[in-house]
Amino acid sequence: MDSVSPIDWNAVAADLAPIECLADRASLRAKSRDFFWYSPVLNEKLKGVSAELVVCPANEAELIRTLAYCHERRIPVTPRGGGTGNYGQAMPLRGGIVLDLLKLDRFLWLKDGVARVEAGLKLIDLERHSLPQGWELRFHPSTRRTATIGGFIAGGSGGVGSVQFGGLRARGNVLGLRLVTMEAEPQALELRGEEVMPAVHAYGTNGVIVELEMPLARSWPWREIIVSFPDIGGAAAFGNALCEADGIVRKLVTVCDWQSAQYFRPLLSHLKSGQAIALCVVADPSLEAFETLSTAMGGTIVFQRDAAEADDIPPLYEFTWNHTTLWALKADRSITYLQCLFDGPDYLDKIARAVATFGVETPMHLEFTRLNGRVAAFGLQLVRYRNEARLYEIIHWLEANGCPVADPHTYILEDGGMKTVDEAQLAFKRRTDPLGLLNPGKMKAWSPACS
Repeated sequence: MDSVSPIDWNAVAADLAPIECLADRASLRAKSRDFFWYSPVLNEKLKGVSAELVVCPANEAELIRTLAYCHERRIPVTPRGGGTGNYGQAMPLRGGIVLDLLKLDRFLWLKDGVARVEAGLKLIDLERHSLPQGWELRFHPSTRRTATIGGFIAGGSGGVGSVQFGGLRARGNVLGLRLVTMEAEPQALELRGEEVMPAVHAYGTNGVIVELEMPLARSWPWREIIVSFPDIGGAAAFGNALCEADGIVRKLVTVCDWQSAQYFRPLLSHLKSGQAIALCVVADPSLEAFETLSTAMGGTIVFQRDAAEADDIPPLYEFTWNHTTLWALKADRSITYLQCLFDGPDYLDKIARAVATFGVETPMHLEFTRLNGRVAAFGLQLVRYRNEARLYEIIHWLEANGCPVADPHTYILEDGGMKTVDEAQLAFKRRTDPLGLLNPGKMKAWSPACS
């Protein structure tokens, strides 16, 4: 990857003082990386990427001063939260400065189920403030214990709770945000409603999010439950039925075949070898109805506990979403994964066709969600990686069979999800980052001609 022209980085750090700056090798390496190595394709492309300096502003004033300084000197800036992304969202392709936002971590207020927080606040710390008042996040990634709210909004899409509330781009899931522009005189913009959308899942390419206003959900006493099924078809049918059971309050419905579940080492003593499983989180008052449904559909409950219990088994959500791949990689570094959508009235048939076509080559992992008011499932299936050509053969088959793929093997914003240029997002970048200095190299639509 390209780097900026020679710069005296010690002088930069001195100029920015007393803002904390890190230039030691260990910090530069740690703050320049995420979980890009989930992908063997990205691992080859990004393993040498590094910033020249990490800058850690403690407040908005220090952040604005940093951005103005970098704009004047044409220094690239890559915003970073907890660094829990999977495809290089916060990796500095053009070198320069990584802007570490972890010090912007204040919980500002909570009123009537709406929280106002700074972007560097970790999700688990947000809920430490909200849960005693009876509120929790509507949904969160499986990295709840390490991810920041700003990083989730800028680089994520959905997670635990999406089975009830959909994803980040669903109307009403982000009420407002405060964003600082990358200009000679950086501006702090307050965006509300539909105005926030160009900054959601934009990798920080069009402004640095400093505050967020998020609607929360009433908290429930939750139970973690694993149900075993003879095969993936039965488990997927149960997942669909559970999501359609309007009277059952659920937060998580994850389905894995045995080829995926075999990697969940802390759970193995509870699982039936060779069987598919559904990992679920349901509210205590729904337990009886849940048990009745699982029995009626041929399932056997093999594990159950209060979600608040602490023991030697991690929270059940840490076996779901992108943590599923992490468990597999702990055992076999040759494994990678995909991200596709099984949608439409025949989505269970699409899942069955994918399983029949690829079998053990792509162990099936499903995350059930709500999408435009309907039940759907994201396929985060594992892949027993052979080579890049075979990987894209699988991707092309899925897309040709009505299963769009959000490619996790690219760091390009548009190629990873939308596959098309978001004109509103591009127009917003022209306004907020006219020189293209924020996280450069990530937006396909941006070119020097755009500035």
